Amino acid sequence: MDETQGEQSKRAARPQKQPRKVSPRYLENAALHYLKRYAATSSQLKRVLQRKVDRSIKFHGGDRAEAVGWMDTLITKLTQSGLINDEAYAGMKAHSLRASGRSSRMIAQKLRMKGVAADLVTKKLADATAELSEEEAAKIWARKKRLGPFRTKPQTREENRQRDLASLARAGFSFGIAKKIIDSDPE
Repeated sequence: MDETQGEQSKRAARPQKQPRKVSPRYLENAALHYLKRYAATSSQLKRVLQRKVDRSIKFHGGDRAEAVGWMDTLITKLTQSGLINDEAYAGMKAHSLRASGRSSRMIAQKLRMKGVAADLVTKKLADATAELSEEEAAKIWARKKRLGPFRTKPQTREENRQRDLASLARAGFSFGIAKKIIDSDPE
């Protein structure tokens, strides 16, 4: 028997773990456990809890509207207590992504995917850009990906120019900035 077939048969033989029955206490414990491990927005936490509710109702039955009510109450409680803070999350995420060389477009997209409000995305993006410009971020990205002046073999730089420009464009940088970084001196 092939090794992958053996692994698949082990997984198939293992009984599926049944979900717990949803209660306000269970949802609170699950939310606190999740927040202990991950920084999250209220939208993210709501999606995580929603999956738990759906699995539980599918298995045990119950009133979905009641469970959603418990979930909304819990998220309000956690927001008021400061355990969930979308503004702090957005600021932290925008600064860390910018420091790692991400473009404004990429940062805005990632924050929107996490459920951060559009006005908050704009504000935190402006704060991150004030610290590190788009051009500096592009330079960091090019250095990390060894593009243009940061190639390990400088003789291949010209033949890979179009590929490097395309790579920066896919990362969300404008053509002007990409061209400036790729055509710059290694220093």
